[in-house]
Formats: sequence, C-alpha cells, structure tokens
Amino acid sequence: MAKIQSSKSIEKIAKRLKNKGKRIVFTNGCFDIIHPGHIKILNVAKKKGDVLIVGLNSDESVRRIKGKSRPILNAISRAQVLAALAVVDYVVIFGEDTPEKLIKLIRPDYLVKGGDWQLDKIVGRQYVKKVCRVKLYPGHSTSLIIKKIVQHNSL
Repeated sequence: MAKIQSSKSIEKIAKRLKNKGKRIVFTNGCFDIIHPGHIKILNVAKKKGDVLIVGLNSDESVRRIKGKSRPILNAISRAQVLAALAVVDYVVIFGEDTPEKLIKLIRPDYLVKGGDWQLDKIVGRQYVKKVCRVKLYPGHSTSLIIKKIVQHNSL
C-alpha cells in the first residue's frame, strides 16, 4: 500500500489499524529540508507506537506560516522524501495552517511535537490520549540551513 495518502483514505486506514489494536502516532510539520532535528522527532515518534502518520503542510500553508520564499521543495517532493524514510508509515498533505482537522479524523494515540511547542499551544491535543514533546536537536533547523546557503552563495 502506498505511503502517501489522502485525508479520506487515512481516516479509513486509521480505523482499520485501531480495530487491529495498533497504536497510532501522529506528528506534523513543513519538513522543507530534512535535517537531523526532523529525524530525531520522527525516530522518537515511531518508538511511541506501531504506526507513524506524518501530517505535511501543503505549499500554500507553508507560505502562510513561513513566508513567500518557502517552501524550498514542493509538497509532493517533501512527501516523497518523508515516505522514503523507514520510520514513516504514512504521509498526508493538509492545506490548513494547523493539522487539527486531520488529527480529529485520525484520533491517534500519541501526538508528537518538538520541545519548542508549549503544551497548551499544541493543536489537536484534545483528540489524543497523550502528547509527547521531543527536546530539539540544537543548531538544526531549516531556517539555519537556508541562512548558511545564502551566506555561502554571497561569498
């Protein structure tokens, strides 16, 4: 079965998996340029359950959140990179600024976010059994990578 799924299909998949007793874990983000910080969050998330579903912001939502110069890679490319990772079971692209509708559809057991998110600001927490925050990997972010590339090119 394909790893990249629509919202409708992932809802059915999640229900089927839950009926089989599988623990579902959800995380989300832009995942514009995959770096060690992303890998850490994905690995920690996968260890929390049986199935890891990654919500991926659409190009339009990334632009609204990060600005006109983003994303660097389009949503299909970002989804393909995530889907190629062994720890990721499913990827779902969503167009809203937050994954709340998607989390409400899936109703995962665990919701995993980076440690920079305050618990009361984590969207969708009311639809899950447990929220887990992962300590950030210092010095790794897409913004820092982009900044380094720009500085390198201006030398």
